[in-house]
Amino acid sequence: MSKNEDLHGNAPDKSKVALLLIDVINDFEFEDGDKLLKNAMPMAKNLVRFKRKAKKAGIPVIYVNDNFGKWQSNFKNLLEHCLDKKSRGAVIVKLLAPDEEDYFVLKPKHSGFFSTTLEVLLEYLRCETLILTGLTTDICILFTASDAYVRDYKLFVPDDCVASVEAKENEHALKYLERVLKADTRASTEINFSELKKAEAHA
Repeated sequence: MSKNEDLHGNAPDKSKVALLLIDVINDFEFEDGDKLLKNAMPMAKNLVRFKRKAKKAGIPVIYVNDNFGKWQSNFKNLLEHCLDKKSRGAVIVKLLAPDEEDYFVLKPKHSGFFSTTLEVLLEYLRCETLILTGLTTDICILFTASDAYVRDYKLFVPDDCVASVEAKENEHALKYLERVLKADTRASTEINFSELKKAEAHA
């Protein structure tokens, strides 16, 4: 067994495509958390299937998650907190809990790139295309996508695997992502990983 297999199980060591799950490990214990949870449930069910499909295709999965403003926290502690039966978001976290081999990055602010190790990890994986999913389309996904765009990553934001508090804001954000950041917002069911990997290999 190689050193990488010891550390990451079956996580791909090199891949031009990566799937990012943003802020899905969430307790939803905040203002409008109940509204976001309602909108996030259909997204979570779609994302479960999409993540399974990605992993089957050998695409690495990276959880990019808020640290809840607790600088001493770690991902395991956050996961345990959000899985607690008293947590409003436990139902979604159970659906989308990471597998042992998945990567994770904790972020202190809205963008997954700001003051995190995400860029270093993506360079290590040699990624060129990022698929952004999770919460929320009009805030953390938009900020992360903006930072990814200026770093020349190709972007996918499947419209059935993201959610916001307000449906109208979600729609506006998707249009902005598509128009300004050149993101492909087709549904997750329309993304063919084999074709995507082939296209990247010949790019």
